[in-house]
Amino acid sequence: QVQLVESGGGLVQAGGSLRLSCAASKSRISISVMGWGRQAPGNQRELVATITSGGLTNYADSVKGRFTLSRDNAKNTVLLQMDSLKPEDTAVYFCYVKRFDSATYWGQGTQVTVSS
Repeated sequence: QVQLVESGGGLVQAGGSLRLSCAASKSRISISVMGWGRQAPGNQRELVATITSGGLTNYADSVKGRFTLSRDNAKNTVLLQMDSLKPEDTAVYFCYVKRFDSATYWGQGTQVTVSS
């Protein structure tokens, strides 16, 4: 089992920035992928950014060039820097991890609201 502790989020005006942080508990099986997903009302949850243990990142087209994901493998933490935020980025954001045994875990979520 992996416990995820999220922090960050809140209310910001369009064009502003926010930072989300997630810390994962130690696991018997190492974590391969960390990232963030989001879910807006009426929409399915989607992964917006992921990073492998080797540092390879992947971003959804909707956030490319605006969001930056970084990871500290030693601390099992991942940081999502969100810049140039748009009202359509409003959603509940969830931390995501995938272990090397393919088990996946989601955090409890943190609200991000971008006002126009």
